[in-house]
Amino acid sequence: MASNAEHEAPRPPAESNYTICSMAPSNFTHGLMGVNLQMDDVTTYSLWLSIITVCLIVVVSRLVQGGVSKLRHLFNLRSDPIQQSYWARNGTVIWPWLKKNLIYAPLIRKRHNRNITLARLDMGTVPSRFHTTLLTLYILSNVIYCCFINYKSCNKAAILAELRGRTGHLAFVNMMPLMIFAGRNNVLISLLRVSFDTFNIFHRWISRLVVVESLAHTFAWMAGKNYADKMMGQRDGMARALSGNSFLLWGLVSIIAMVIILIQASSAIRHMAYETFLHLHQILAFFAFFGAAIHGHKGDLPLTNYVYVTIALWFLERFIRWSKIIYRNFSLSSSTRVTVEALPEACRVTYELQRPWRLRPGCHVYAHFPTLTWSLSSHPFSIAWYDTRPTPYKTLEDEKLPSTTQDLGLPLPSRTTTSITLIMSKKSGMTAKLHAKALASPSGIINIPGYIEGPYGGLESLHSYGTVLLFAGGVGITHQLSHVRDLLQTYNDSTSAVRKIVLIWSVRTQDAFDWVHPWMTEIFQMPHRRQVLKVLLFVTKPRHAGDVVSRSTQVQMYGGRCKPGKIVEEEFEKRVGAMAVTVCGPGAFADEVRMAARERVAEGLVDFVEESFSW
Repeated sequence: MASNAEHEAPRPPAESNYTICSMAPSNFTHGLMGVNLQMDDVTTYSLWLSIITVCLIVVVSRLVQGGVSKLRHLFNLRSDPIQQSYWARNGTVIWPWLKKNLIYAPLIRKRHNRNITLARLDMGTVPSRFHTTLLTLYILSNVIYCCFINYKSCNKAAILAELRGRTGHLAFVNMMPLMIFAGRNNVLISLLRVSFDTFNIFHRWISRLVVVESLAHTFAWMAGKNYADKMMGQRDGMARALSGNSFLLWGLVSIIAMVIILIQASSAIRHMAYETFLHLHQILAFFAFFGAAIHGHKGDLPLTNYVYVTIALWFLERFIRWSKIIYRNFSLSSSTRVTVEALPEACRVTYELQRPWRLRPGCHVYAHFPTLTWSLSSHPFSIAWYDTRPTPYKTLEDEKLPSTTQDLGLPLPSRTTTSITLIMSKKSGMTAKLHAKALASPSGIINIPGYIEGPYGGLESLHSYGTVLLFAGGVGITHQLSHVRDLLQTYNDSTSAVRKIVLIWSVRTQDAFDWVHPWMTEIFQMPHRRQVLKVLLFVTKPRHAGDVVSRSTQVQMYGGRCKPGKIVEEEFEKRVGAMAVTVCGPGAFADEVRMAARERVAEGLVDFVEESFSW
């Protein structure tokens, strides 16, 4: 039976002091004997160099893009449509080609965010061509590093030991980017201006890579142990090695948790009950990391500190999230007040916040209702509207009276209240419970305890574009409303280059118009709205054909499905300056808009922005 002293064996001595060929295979089944530590360090540096290189390339490209956008913004603040024609053309041939064939391109044909279904099971989405290229290169590099071992060794056990060491080493290294990419407060999101949705894709694939490398590490040890036992004529050696050996047992706990994660994190299981999946996922991840940390500590393994740092990053991310929740929603005297209004197939949820927020167009938050769900929700909701209004003072009996004569001459401090409003489409789980509870109220309006976490997102500014097309599908209108309001306001203030805004909204029935009616009314009352904004409404399943009537040339309504390709083509011919095409909606709808934008990228300056929550 293997003892603790065996797995805590020191690093192997210099090759000149011993002969590998003459050593017993059992010497290579524990500790670091046979492990090529020097090559393991090379693979570590190579992996981090590849990650840092990609980040630097993205940073440089973002800086160049940002510089061009800033110049375009400044030069077009007071320019007319004719003067903006210079910016409507592409300055190079290479960048449009890259956008069309790599950056904006789906992997195959046009499917990207449209979910793949098999026997009514949600099998997830397909990464884009750019994401697939990066993931393939990263995974392929890991495979090459695992295979780069000394096959010429005269001792089979030494080859298996080197493979065991390499795969375990790489699994430890990959745990850190795995955890960094999983965090909502990942600093790389704002630094690289890359969405959390993209980082989540990398998180899922690197997680699978870690599980595969950990399994390879386990199988390599099992193969080496079996070979050594066979050479020594022993039986049940593996069971005896595990018995009472905390080093191996904690490694077994870690790998079992990883395998369960690999199964339960599949898209089909994940989307059946996302909240249940998430909490089980976090518990299993804790055992996977904790088991790996003890396994490394007891074996005095290299890079155990990587696991410690990974666990520390996990707790730090949780600490930041809870700190944001407490700071944003609670004060010494009160907490965030939540009003829920039942609407057709949705709820309008308004949060009256305790502290002012600095919000950017396109932000989203995570909503939590302690009386409906026992845990933190992980469903994002775009901020549809926000207001900042003066807060009236209380009566003299409630206010603090001036304590000195000097206080009598001071002006009253300004008081403002910030409120944000979300539209929660009724699905299943929490949103269904919330809608049912509000609908059961006689007035259809209830006040319940709640708080929000955020804001997140809002990475892209549209101020430098002369023409902006905002596509929305269903409840995706909430993401686009904040952009419409912001662009109209900056146009009136002469602080943006926008001269033409087209809002395209596709809904199933006219009932969805009630979701945003008060805000659209406010938008229609903004100055110069008629000169700048055009709204196209598409009702795919109207109750009556006569209900689909256009109010004016600025607000046009159509029955049937929206055809993004036709709209983009028409607006491209009449564009003013550079054009941005953005979309927020169902995956199939977003893929249609993506394809329409890609078809025009080579013909003029067209940028595509998608807001998606594919996890």
